[in-house]
Amino acid sequence: MGRSEAVTEWLLDESQPPVRYLALRELLGKGGGDSDVKEAYGAIPERGWAREILDLRGEDGMWGGGSLYWPKYRAANWMLLILSDLGMERDSAVIDAACRTWMDKYSAQDGGFAASSRGGAKHGHLCITGNTARALVKFGYEEHPSVRSAFEWFVKYQSELGGWSCFDFGTPRKGRNLDSWEPLSAFAAYPRQKWNRGMKLAVERGAEFFLERELHVQGKRYEPWYRFHYPNHYYYDVLVGLDLLTALGYGDDSRLSFALSLLRKKRRRDGKWLMDSINPDPESPQGLWNVKHQNRAAVPFALEEAGKPSRMVTLTAMKVLRRIGEE
Repeated sequence: MGRSEAVTEWLLDESQPPVRYLALRELLGKGGGDSDVKEAYGAIPERGWAREILDLRGEDGMWGGGSLYWPKYRAANWMLLILSDLGMERDSAVIDAACRTWMDKYSAQDGGFAASSRGGAKHGHLCITGNTARALVKFGYEEHPSVRSAFEWFVKYQSELGGWSCFDFGTPRKGRNLDSWEPLSAFAAYPRQKWNRGMKLAVERGAEFFLERELHVQGKRYEPWYRFHYPNHYYYDVLVGLDLLTALGYGDDSRLSFALSLLRKKRRRDGKWLMDSINPDPESPQGLWNVKHQNRAAVPFALEEAGKPSRMVTLTAMKVLRRIGEE
């Protein structure tokens, strides 16, 4: 058995139904009607990481109390992002109820999403809109008017440079930051047949923005980008960039060569990848702020330990290699 086959067997272990389900679908290409896929999907809310997250809910059925956003990274906003990554969908009554509350509270007047305990914020926020739209599509709400509106919002607030900016969005010369990756990740999840011409052009321009920078070239070297993490929350790293660009069909672009070389270099002899760090990365602005303001620090949340082989990181890395024809 080659190392890729051995790693796939590790990902298929029944102790973590979410990873098994995703590996069956995204690495082995099995359809929803496959018996193994059905069995794994049915087990997602029963045991493993998703079950552990569901057990963290309060009496109101949500996480973190009255605020959906605070505390970082333990409130409902963050838990729902992870559950969407773990394969849960709206056929779960828990997910459906939580997502309806999420959309009700987060839908902004301009068509985006924003963190608001009362709902009805005037302006959407880029990172929140991108993450929320992506998760809602994964959960199965791609037909919901609020989700469709969010994708139109991305087109409206894209900068003339092709990227987006988490702050000062809508300003033509802004949008210089690779950290503002969330809109492209949302488009990567959104069914292509639902893209209109404006969305298609936005994706093309956004992808070019990242490719021009080879997924990492922007100002002074920023070390957290070269470490792999999960959950991503709203943080960027090179693996995040590779995942969204290859999912969007740009895997054969030569400007991914540095990022792909880094991915291969970081692979262990046994074929797995480590989770290098837990977000907020210690060298990130949030990580540095946490050290100085421990009484108001974000509360890290992780499924796996930093410095050890990671199923979530390895699954993403294997998906990237599969998309470019490598095993």
